Amino acid sequence: MDRRSTDKRTIIIVAVLIAALVGLVIWSSTANRIDYSQYNLSAVIPADENSGGIEELIEGNPDAPVKIFEYGDYQCTACAPMNPKINALVEEYDGKVAVVFRTEIMDYHQNGTAAASAALAAAKQGYWQEYKDLLFTNQNDWYYSDVQQRQSQFEEYFTKASGGKGDLAQFREDMGSKEVSQKISFDAGVADEKKISWTPTFYVGDVLVSQRDITVEKFLENLRTEIDKQLAEQGIEK
Repeated sequence: MDRRSTDKRTIIIVAVLIAALVGLVIWSSTANRIDYSQYNLSAVIPADENSGGIEELIEGNPDAPVKIFEYGDYQCTACAPMNPKINALVEEYDGKVAVVFRTEIMDYHQNGTAAASAALAAAKQGYWQEYKDLLFTNQNDWYYSDVQQRQSQFEEYFTKASGGKGDLAQFREDMGSKEVSQKISFDAGVADEKKISWTPTFYVGDVLVSQRDITVEKFLENLRTEIDKQLAEQGIEK
C-alpha cells in the first residue's frame, strides 16, 4: 500500500471517529432532554422523576381557583421588593389566589443556585414560604457572600425559618442532593419553554402580566384586574 492510500485511509478513519463522537454528543443531549409538551405549564405540575420528585412551591391555598406563576431568582434585586407585595396580594384574596414559584436563575448571579438549593432544602421540610421570605428580606447580606459565609447564613436562616425545629443536617444534605439539582434544572426548562428572559415574570394562569415600562402600582393594578377577570369567568366574586 502506497503512502497516498495510507493517508487516505487515515483521513477516513479520523472522519468516522469524529462523526461517531458528534453523534454520541447529540444522542447524550437528546437522551437527557425533557419533553415539556407532556406538561401543562399553566397549571401546577405534579412532581415526578424529571423534577426530582419535588413538588411545585406554592404560597397560599393549593386549591385556589386562580394561580399566579412567578418566575423568580432569590438573588434578583427586583424580586426582593416585590415579594412582600405578592404576599399581601395572596392574603387580600383570602384563599382564592395562590402563587406558584418557579426558579429561573440569572447566570450572572453567583449565589443564585445556592440560594435556590437552600430554599428547596427548606421546602422539603415544609418551611419554604418562611425561608424564601428570609432570603429576600436579607438579600443584601448574602448577595456578595463567599461559599463559606453564605452557607453559614443559609443555615442560620433555616434555623430561624423552622423555629429551631428543622433538621439542620438533613437541610445540608438536601442542599447538595441530586433531587434538588433536578428540580432547579426542571424549573429552568419550564422557564425556557415559556421564553422567560427576566425576573420576576408573572403569569396569571396562561396570561402574561408585564411589568415593562410601568410603575409597581400600575403592575399590581393590572395583576388584580386579570385575577378579577379570571375569578369572574369562574363565577367567583372577589
